[in-house]
Amino acid sequence: MPHSNLLQSLAYLEQLIRYRLQQDLGREDQQLPATEPTMPQFGQHDGSHFSHFVLNSRLNREELVAVLLALVPHVIPHFFDAIIAEYLPKGGDFPAFGGVKGDQHRGTIPTGETLLYILAGNDLNRRFQLQEMFSSDHFFAKENVLYLETVKRGEPPMSGRLLLDQDYIDLFTIGRIPVPQMNTHFPAQHLSTEMEWDDLVLNPSTLEQIQELQSWVTHNDTLLYTWGMHKKLKPGYRALFYGPPGTGKTLTASLIGKYTNKDVFRIDLSMVVSKYIGETEKNLSSLFDKAQNKNWILFFDEADAIFGKRTSVRDAHDKYANQEVSYLLQRIEMYPGLTILASNFKDNIDEAFIRRFNSIVYFPKPKAEERLLLWQKAFPPMVSFAPDVQLETLAQRFELTGSHIINIAQYTCLNALEHRTAVISAKDIEKGIVREYAKEGKVI
Repeated sequence: MPHSNLLQSLAYLEQLIRYRLQQDLGREDQQLPATEPTMPQFGQHDGSHFSHFVLNSRLNREELVAVLLALVPHVIPHFFDAIIAEYLPKGGDFPAFGGVKGDQHRGTIPTGETLLYILAGNDLNRRFQLQEMFSSDHFFAKENVLYLETVKRGEPPMSGRLLLDQDYIDLFTIGRIPVPQMNTHFPAQHLSTEMEWDDLVLNPSTLEQIQELQSWVTHNDTLLYTWGMHKKLKPGYRALFYGPPGTGKTLTASLIGKYTNKDVFRIDLSMVVSKYIGETEKNLSSLFDKAQNKNWILFFDEADAIFGKRTSVRDAHDKYANQEVSYLLQRIEMYPGLTILASNFKDNIDEAFIRRFNSIVYFPKPKAEERLLLWQKAFPPMVSFAPDVQLETLAQRFELTGSHIINIAQYTCLNALEHRTAVISAKDIEKGIVREYAKEGKVI
């Protein structure tokens, strides 16, 4: 049975809650169990992600109970209310148990106080010891597994909701972690591509640097931990991609992710930066907290929007703008994965940030021989060219980028389909080139 250990653990949690409530709210005619229920022993791995997590993390009794408490509202919404109703059949409140109601969830959501009550009752020394579970050096915090929701100033911290990270909830219930969708709480878009390295045309110098970057992603863990370099090197890797638009920066990031089996997320800085003081840092914190243990590749497109040259402080706006940049730089340096910043111009990036990059990769406009390859790769195999089409001449004459050429290929192929032909004419290609030049205010 794939979830037998989870079911066994939830049964244990129910027995433990009943044991504690029986001590405080049980009737005289109800017999009190002599000892607390014992922690379940997983006789064998049932193949579930929950079992793998418990066994691999070597959870002790208290940690297991904390995880179960945070998980159970997502599995059995009425779990706590059904048990409490047996001991308070006429209703009423029992503050010692803790717990709160959600805005839409009608069942009880456990708090830190719930955990303390179930595991320690009124034993103050034990209650204080248990709070160490929420310290920053506990693996719950380090790996962003479980945490207490921040409460209003002046209220007891343990009255915050006991929350399990959504990734673990998904893993324990549906068996996988869905790719997060871009929204105000996660301002990043998942990048993927069906293209291959052979489809990407870069000059040899750029390609060599990209291969070095890919080597870091592939061998970083071995370098840091097997070879012991974690004592000398900062975690993570920071790269700057710069060059004109359409030269392959985004595609390169996508391909690195594809060939190293890493998810790539393009950060939408327009959704991150806020005019309200503190909101930008909050948005960035949410993003990096989500990515912290995922080994994602983070791609900041048009990074000079926030990493531009810092201004002298003339007013409060300048002060907070510089603080936002400093905070982002701090989080990037702490991020253990690959971070790529992309900009059209290297000079737009503050010099103080340039020295923080492990590599700086220039994506120049393609040369004539590279443009010829782009023209040859851009069109599908089922089309042919009219006799007057000379790709070599086009590559020599027009200084176009890869994205320009792809746009032209799309335009000419659609035009051919509209006219029910598979032949691409020189006239159509020239129209496509004129269209691309017009976008930038140029003429042939």
